[in-house]
Amino acid sequence: MSDDEDITYVKKVKTIHYGSLEEQERSRQAAEKAREESDDEDSDEDGQPMDTGNINTHDEYFDLEEEMAKDKQALLEEFERRKKARQINVSTDDSKVKQNLRQLGEPICLFGEGPAERRSRLRDWLSRLGEDAIKKKQEEEEERIQQEKDQESTWYHEGPESLIISRLWIAQYSLARARERLEAAREDLKLPEATRTARRQEVHKRLQAVSIYASQIGDTRPISYCQFSPNSQMLATGSWSGMCKIWSVPDCKQIHLLRGHQCNVGSVIFHPQATQDNAHEAVCALASCGTDGSVKLWTLESEEPLADVEGHAPHRVSRIGFHPSGRFLGTCCFDNSWRLWDLEQCSEVLHQEGHTKPVYCISFQRDGSVVATGGLDAFGRVWDLRTGRCIMFMEGHLKSIYGIDFSPDGYHIATGSEDNTCRVWDLRKRQSVYTIPAHTNLISDVKYQRESGNFLVTASYDNTAKVWANKTFQPVKTLSGHDGKVMCVDVSPDTQYIATSSYDRTFKLWAPE
Repeated sequence: MSDDEDITYVKKVKTIHYGSLEEQERSRQAAEKAREESDDEDSDEDGQPMDTGNINTHDEYFDLEEEMAKDKQALLEEFERRKKARQINVSTDDSKVKQNLRQLGEPICLFGEGPAERRSRLRDWLSRLGEDAIKKKQEEEEERIQQEKDQESTWYHEGPESLIISRLWIAQYSLARARERLEAAREDLKLPEATRTARRQEVHKRLQAVSIYASQIGDTRPISYCQFSPNSQMLATGSWSGMCKIWSVPDCKQIHLLRGHQCNVGSVIFHPQATQDNAHEAVCALASCGTDGSVKLWTLESEEPLADVEGHAPHRVSRIGFHPSGRFLGTCCFDNSWRLWDLEQCSEVLHQEGHTKPVYCISFQRDGSVVATGGLDAFGRVWDLRTGRCIMFMEGHLKSIYGIDFSPDGYHIATGSEDNTCRVWDLRKRQSVYTIPAHTNLISDVKYQRESGNFLVTASYDNTAKVWANKTFQPVKTLSGHDGKVMCVDVSPDTQYIATSSYDRTFKLWAPE
């Protein structure tokens, strides 16, 4: 062998010999048993078990047979449900199927779903909910609708014994006055149409010549309310300073100052018999209300209130109104109700609910048999004082009603709203007969001519008041002159003056030139 020849080395492969697996398992089990015995011995020697450290030990076992039984039961129930579903009859009309799905609260159509799949889905839901599920849903829906209707309907409370006395008295009083009003209407109807038209034209001609007669600073705060006395010789004003003042007409000189309110005065009104020949029959001369819920009665002889009508606090009282007889006083409260007080019995005879938001304004009919209220819920209601029923629901305004007034004819009602419109309602038809787009801002007050109702006056937050013809509701005159919002308006009983009170702290008298 030469040195140049390559020498080839063969590496010996290391061979690992495994024993029998059975022998290895036997030896492993013997080792574990020996270890357990040694652990037991150590535990016996120390008297305490060994610390197992982080090894979790428990004696809970998973019952496989029980779980398999549950799965088997669920599978059987699913088979039964599918069998029941095949036996349920479902309409073949696709529109009916969609209606049924809608009643069950399910989507009427899924993506890529055809009429056949839709019927199968409905059948599947009926098998889960029951075949009468649709009928139950219909009954639940009808019950829900009925409950909503019951909640919207007017409800009544049992009144005191004094309410019966008051209602009997109002019935006797109003029937006689209604008879007189109807007789006067028949007599007026006998006049030629030309004569009636000439009278209206004469009134409208005088109104077109109306201008500012007098302007007076009434207080240091806005003048929230004004009203003429029954004899047209005085004007009462209420202010946000809490003061109520009586002024002479037409020279606008202060006659009386009424102190008593500690907050904004909502309204101040004269008793129907005040300043009249039978004034001695009146319980009081004036009444006023405040935003703190106070209602006070006044005389013309004292600066202090005659009496307080308690029961409204802490809710605001926005407006009050005397019954034509002067015996009753109506108050509008911000607890969503209005009250009727009997001044002779010195008690509250009616606490009427029905509005869903605060009641803001009130007006009694000339006969005294019914009363109209307007609320911040944008609805008006007419109540029969003799029975307590709501005989008319005035729905049409879009926002709150801030002014309401009965026409002297007894069946027309005017309402002014935050939606900038004035609506005229007919009590006989129980509906709105005309809508006047009166102003460019909310209407704060509305008043009819007291004698014959030939015209209507509206006050607004657009700093103006407007006069409208009653029959045609055409604009007759715009009363502009205030520097602030016009908060109230009134027409004197003798139709000689129109008064407006404003946020600019002044009140103005308007009269023909």
